[in-house]
Amino acid sequence: MPEQHHRPVRRPSSAFDNIVGSHDPAEETRIAHATASALLARVRADESGVSADRLVAFTAEHGIDEIAELWSKAQARTLPGALWRLYLLQLAIHADPQTAALLYERGRVELASADAAIAGAPVPASPDEIVALIDMILRGAFRGDFAVALERAAAFCRLQAAGATHTADDYEATEPARASELTTRALRLASYAQDLSAASVLWRSGGLA
Repeated sequence: MPEQHHRPVRRPSSAFDNIVGSHDPAEETRIAHATASALLARVRADESGVSADRLVAFTAEHGIDEIAELWSKAQARTLPGALWRLYLLQLAIHADPQTAALLYERGRVELASADAAIAGAPVPASPDEIVALIDMILRGAFRGDFAVALERAAAFCRLQAAGATHTADDYEATEPARASELTTRALRLASYAQDLSAASVLWRSGGLA
């Protein structure tokens, strides 16, 4: 009988709104932090960028593997917690780029801030361009300034959260269930924006581990 290989778990867009953190044993916490640090160091050491490109492409195609599942249990404002959020954003956007582009553009119009410039998407951004943007941000985490990548991801989350909030208002009278889904998404995105911004500050101070 041939050896059976475990297929990585793919997080659909709907799962984005249902992630619930849990307290993990001390050993799982240690392993989560060690694997996150080792992966980041190894990929950043490859000056050719091939490792980063392969990592971004693999997760986009195959989903989140066992290591990332372990990272999902880490505290939000840690290195594994930040990497988990970057991966989850990438997979959610790849799963439903049309909605992602719609919410991003609505947020860009409604939110009076510099977040659109920080995130760096074209104006307006198509679904394909939104996918390319999140891949670029994730690649930047491994190839460029990690703090900047986290800031861009946080800005992206704030724009989508604003877009989801305003779109939820549009649906409130006619489709309350859809409005509730969008409100839940907005709250989750806003939480991620806060966590990623905090992680960026910690990285710059040497406190993100």
